[in-house]
Amino acid sequence: MEIRNFVIIAHIDHGKSTLADRFLELTKTVEKGDIQNQYLDAMSLERERGITIRMHPVSMKYFDVRSGKEYLLNLIDTPGHVDFSYEVSRSLAAVEGAILLVDVTKGVQAQTISNLELAKKQGLVIIPVVNKIDALHAQVEESIIELADLLDCQPEDVLKISAKTGINIEDVLQRVVDKIPPPKDNSNNDFRALIFDSLYDSYKGVVAYVRIKDGKITPREGIYLKAANAIGESKEIGNFKPEFVARNILESGQIGYIATGIKDSGKVKIGDTIIKLKDKDRGIEFLEGYQEVKSVVFASLYPHNADDYDLLKDALGKLKLNDAALIYEEESKPVLGRGFRCGFLGMLHIEITTERLRRDFGLDLIVSYPSIEYKIKTTGGEELTICSPIDWPDESFIEETFEQFALLELVMPNEYMGSVINLMANLDNEYIDTKHIGTAKTVLVYELPLREIMVGFFDKLKSTTQGYASMSYKIIGYKKSPLAKLEILINEQKEETLSRIIPASKAEYEARKIAKKLKDTLPKQQYAVPIQGKYKGKIIARETISAFRKDVTGYLYGGDVTRKNKLLDKQKKGKKLLQQKGKMRIPPNVFFDLFKQD
Repeated sequence: MEIRNFVIIAHIDHGKSTLADRFLELTKTVEKGDIQNQYLDAMSLERERGITIRMHPVSMKYFDVRSGKEYLLNLIDTPGHVDFSYEVSRSLAAVEGAILLVDVTKGVQAQTISNLELAKKQGLVIIPVVNKIDALHAQVEESIIELADLLDCQPEDVLKISAKTGINIEDVLQRVVDKIPPPKDNSNNDFRALIFDSLYDSYKGVVAYVRIKDGKITPREGIYLKAANAIGESKEIGNFKPEFVARNILESGQIGYIATGIKDSGKVKIGDTIIKLKDKDRGIEFLEGYQEVKSVVFASLYPHNADDYDLLKDALGKLKLNDAALIYEEESKPVLGRGFRCGFLGMLHIEITTERLRRDFGLDLIVSYPSIEYKIKTTGGEELTICSPIDWPDESFIEETFEQFALLELVMPNEYMGSVINLMANLDNEYIDTKHIGTAKTVLVYELPLREIMVGFFDKLKSTTQGYASMSYKIIGYKKSPLAKLEILINEQKEETLSRIIPASKAEYEARKIAKKLKDTLPKQQYAVPIQGKYKGKIIARETISAFRKDVTGYLYGGDVTRKNKLLDKQKKGKKLLQQKGKMRIPPNVFFDLFKQD
């Protein structure tokens, strides 16, 4: 049986998971009556949000009536959001071809271009497909021209489908078996497998998702993970239907899983090479793994209950098994106790991770305000890398500060070009270039500080363009920039989780904005709560949350006015005492409410 390994890549919401659903129906991998929308998206968060968060492999058998041949099709459905692009890059290394999907109601968008560039770097065969041709506002021909222009192919090479209704779905599978080459037959070589994903099973240990590059493997063989120097056993092997289906053998070219029996989640790493234990000392070369993921944004996670520290540590270890982009290390702060400084690929990545920690592990978390990576040159000539405002040194020790810059590409219909230019005028940026996709789309390219786009920018872009614009970016390096730490004080106590690094030109504006948001978001107390913004040792903004008011004189009737005054004075003294002793607990939802509003 011939094998075809391929992925579906696209911008978010262009119909990847729906197309995968139709493939499952057509190949009878899942019976039509059993299938549900986004069948491969098994996580509750994926279904709630309607997006794919992590890659999902599945094996399908397809009979081609034209040739009378049966094929084993290994499909990987990939995320479309920029925050999960690392998932896409890993899946591309496991296949020989890709379906590039474009929604005809939206046309080519930013992640269409970014994912295409990743696929080209891997040397994959690209199959262009436009989706939703039956939609009310479909712009089929325009989208075909855009896609053909992007791929430098003929318009007739672009397939037209509706993943929702099933129109022309078999044409896509036929194109897959015709155009995507089968994997090389290396079944006689020494066994080597590349780990592209993993998860933890309490019975089977770490289950590694693998692409078999060379040789073959059967159950109950000793295995060796070269980079981790870890020994395990192929307790169970198989492929995906999409649930695990055990097999007696996995051979060169196939995509499947190996239940390793390894209980320590830290020993199984994405990109590692698995060989057989008997070959451990034979000098078998590593397979080319993946470029080490570089975190873009950082946030500190602390358990509200200090006793949950070990639970948080264990939970992060298990999440990292199937989220290679999640980076974490222990940290301890006097005010917050023990926690973890975590690296993420973007704001959605933070939101999804913290939500999974709350739902799956029952953790109540304190999340610091997201920060990017900065560099500081001290007065002593030392260079420091700072990932959190908590670690920002005293101003007297700082000689120069540097921040990361990004190259930002914005894709939009021509009619929104003016609105986007006006939006960018409010940010620190340098205009680089204007490009065109077909006749209806414009690409604006800017160079700007990463902090300008990390929190809130995407929402503003969508609002400005009624949802029609999209963005992608890549980090280009560090540049000198005058920065300092903005501290937030609540009831005259530093709230380190709300601190942030900003330039002096925006200090007062940001301080006032945060103070106002906190006043509107934080719950009232029995005493007045001052909220202050402090920058370079000066208070530059203030708001006050008024206290709950209770009429302590309500029960009085008649008598001398001094009785009333005594009660009011007593209440005043009590509230002052509460204010002096009070430490305000910030509800976890407040942090994300603030991030979303930015």
